[in-house]
Amino acid sequence: MGTLNSFITLYDYHHHPILKLFGILCIISSIPVSVSEIRDTRISDDSRPMILFEQFGFAQDGHVSISIKDLSWRSKHFQDIQLELDPSSMGFFLVRESSYSLILNESEYTDNFCVVSSHYVKLIFKFKKFVESSTYNGSITVKDPGEYSLVFGNCQPEFEISMTVHTEMYNIVYGTTKDFLPAGQTPLPKLYFIFFVIYSGFFAVWVYICIKQRLVVDKIHLIMAALLVFKALKMICAAEEKLYVRRTGTSHGWDIAFYIFGFFKGIMLFTVIVLIGTGWSFLKPYLQEREKKVLMTVIPLQVLENIASAVIGETGPATNKDWLTWNQIFLLIDIVCCFAVFFPIIWSIRNLREASKTDGKAAKNLEKLTLFKQFYVVVVEYIYFTRVVVFVLGGIIVYRFQWVINAAVEGASLAFYTFIFYNFQPIQKNPYLAIDDDEGHEQEAAAAQMLEEDDSFEL
Repeated sequence: MGTLNSFITLYDYHHHPILKLFGILCIISSIPVSVSEIRDTRISDDSRPMILFEQFGFAQDGHVSISIKDLSWRSKHFQDIQLELDPSSMGFFLVRESSYSLILNESEYTDNFCVVSSHYVKLIFKFKKFVESSTYNGSITVKDPGEYSLVFGNCQPEFEISMTVHTEMYNIVYGTTKDFLPAGQTPLPKLYFIFFVIYSGFFAVWVYICIKQRLVVDKIHLIMAALLVFKALKMICAAEEKLYVRRTGTSHGWDIAFYIFGFFKGIMLFTVIVLIGTGWSFLKPYLQEREKKVLMTVIPLQVLENIASAVIGETGPATNKDWLTWNQIFLLIDIVCCFAVFFPIIWSIRNLREASKTDGKAAKNLEKLTLFKQFYVVVVEYIYFTRVVVFVLGGIIVYRFQWVINAAVEGASLAFYTFIFYNFQPIQKNPYLAIDDDEGHEQEAAAAQMLEEDDSFEL
């Protein structure tokens, strides 16, 4: 995508407005749109030269079906200016990302270029004539497998178009069965169900540990249990949503449950990271004022992030002209939350190091410092992998293996949860959080010397 965007900037957008829209389309196409399902989309008074509806990974003999009703149009200019509408300048087509640069080049050397007539798009249909309140239908079979974007092209942007568009995009499996999931997402129902089973077992083990060690269970351990519950519920809802979409083209309400449990999971995850980072329950029974401020900042941001996520998932660039803005809000909030959780961990590490110089418990503080530094490193690695590495993988992995990205994210999350729950479990004389009183002065002296000489504890 970076090469393509650089290529686009070479053109003069003021003289080629359609190129600017292609640039926006390229940016949007790099952001995953909601899963392709049977959709009804309402377009109201829209004059955009191109409107992206959705992306879909087609296998051999994939199918696209479009039905349009309630069609109307009007001129954007004053009523005394008579403009002639050419219906054939508008239509629906499929386009591959690899074709964008070819279309841009074609537009430079073709007089009166219209994207609907490009040689590098798969035309579904053009309008032959406009009759208000009429119904139009079109469909094609995709013989060349690949990931395509469904786009409406309007080569007369001086006219605003209103219409209701019904779209169906699916692959054919087992001869006659429709599969409404893109080719690269078909394993997702099983994948999410497997993780649901894993997290359910994870929760059962955690409850057993908490009951067995109930004398040393703190509030943080109960919050961690709630995190596992919401994570498991999110996984089963994701599995059911994908399963229903695959079979019927609609989620049957499972998407709502997915957003609800995802909302609570997101809040609980960042809350657990912040509370552990502050040392609450482990190092002290209270939160300092600055730590409360971090928590009170992260939770509202998580609420806003989940709202943005729902808007992105349930709408699209076709109906929501601010869809790209919501994507930017989502990414910005996510980055802010990720950076915010680092501060409590850094504060705890510094406080432990300062305390080791005055309280005479160097060995105990060394153990705690080691744990919190490991925790800091793991949080950084987890955020880097799920935000950066996964994004890079998305640009490398072919569309048929998109499920691998989801598997990588969930696998990294499971490893992260395992580290946190193992190291902060409720056990007596946790080797990371305490040492025996009879270990002697030699260990204290050695630990104090290590703390004094080891600059790696300085942040």
